[in-house]
Amino acid sequence: MSPFLLTRTLPADATDAALRADVLGGLTRHPKTLPPKWFYDARGSDLFEEITRLDEYYPTRAEREILIARAGEIAAASGARTLIELGSGSSDKTRHLLEALPELDTYVPVDVSESALAGAADALLAERPELSVHALVADFTHVLELPESPGPRLVVFLGGTLGNLLPAERAEFLRSVRARLAPGDGLLLGTDLVKDEATLVAAYDDAAGVTAAFNKNVLAVVNRELGADFPPDDFAHVALWDPDNEWIEMRLRARRALTVKIRELDLVVRFDEGEELRTEVSAKFREDRVRDELAAAGLRLDQWWTDEAGRFALSLATAD
Repeated sequence: MSPFLLTRTLPADATDAALRADVLGGLTRHPKTLPPKWFYDARGSDLFEEITRLDEYYPTRAEREILIARAGEIAAASGARTLIELGSGSSDKTRHLLEALPELDTYVPVDVSESALAGAADALLAERPELSVHALVADFTHVLELPESPGPRLVVFLGGTLGNLLPAERAEFLRSVRARLAPGDGLLLGTDLVKDEATLVAAYDDAAGVTAAFNKNVLAVVNRELGADFPPDDFAHVALWDPDNEWIEMRLRARRALTVKIRELDLVVRFDEGEELRTEVSAKFREDRVRDELAAAGLRLDQWWTDEAGRFALSLATAD
């Protein structure tokens, strides 16, 4: 069996330091914000997996449809011998690509969770013992030092996660990816597409309330990790469509005026009745917008695939 290598580029206390900085910075500004990455403790990850199975939540099914139908075309167009996946998680969807790349030499999954990386590698190497897996415990929004590996290399960023970055953050992220691509390398990018408001809002405000529980889980994370006393039941889940920015916002709205104490930060945060805390932005895209943002980063959009209903897109870009 090929060796499994794991490189940790995050300091052991990086997660705690980042949470402290995000909570302090986000809850002392107006309007208040918290980044969506803090949804994903063990319970949050389980809730998100449940969300992906909901009738209302189409993105995961739509992206998987494209991967199943187009994996061969993506493989042929990229010719990749190394596949680098950002935010790899369980690497579940990526298997469709891996199966279509018989000449693949190296897989480089990148995630903040060491346990997720190890679990995914064990399952993958059981199926592909000839594959080299070099996992990186890293935050893909920061500068990445990628291991040496044979080209062409294909960087894969699935799930529509690009939309969780604000425009300036997206531009910086795409420039960072471009800086790590050599001639012949590519970027496979997943983007959710603009569609009718009712479909979009329902995907983030399901009838069963699973997304509401997922949204409130960020409060449970802050309570547990930083000794806060957020009362989750006193916050209402809100999902709304911003037509000017073409993104969905998830928020938590205070049902009453309240004061929250965050012991580990020695911080007191006051909420007025009806005040909202923004927890996620999820931008939706059009093909020309994707093309323009890629071009601004020095990347050329070469291929564009959507599911049959035109809800989601995968795009393949190469360095100019």
